[in-house]
Amino acid sequence: MTLYAAYGTNSDPALMRERCPQSPSAGTGWLQGWRLTFGGEDYGWEGPLATIVEEEGSQVFVAIYDISPFDEPKLDAWEGADRGLYGKIRTRVHTLDGEQLAWLYVLEAYEGGLPSARYLGLVADAVEAAGAPNDYVTELRSRPCAASED
Repeated sequence: MTLYAAYGTNSDPALMRERCPQSPSAGTGWLQGWRLTFGGEDYGWEGPLATIVEEEGSQVFVAIYDISPFDEPKLDAWEGADRGLYGKIRTRVHTLDGEQLAWLYVLEAYEGGLPSARYLGLVADAVEAAGAPNDYVTELRSRPCAASED
């Protein structure tokens, strides 16, 4: 098994139990020197998608999962990595047990655009369910989002 660091909707432990039933939670941590952002406005069914970019002095909360070889292809398909939407990188995650090497998905598109309020809410709900600190969740919920097209 290999460690996977989730920063978006996959942070939600209940959702990951459905998507990857053979891949247990392995804690939480922080990506130091990375910033959560959104991009690929034309790729998402509801606008820009979550991704991360390097930025010194920033950090991103992540939920860590021990992904089984059985679940990894299913997760790749769910995230669109099998179609080139997201690529995979390895980086160090800072945890209470020290640094751990984990892989994560990075959007293969330019940064920019505002996520929908619904999608931003899903990401905030997911990191909250994973145990992100209140100030992190509050900052995420207060980000600008696209106006609804109702």
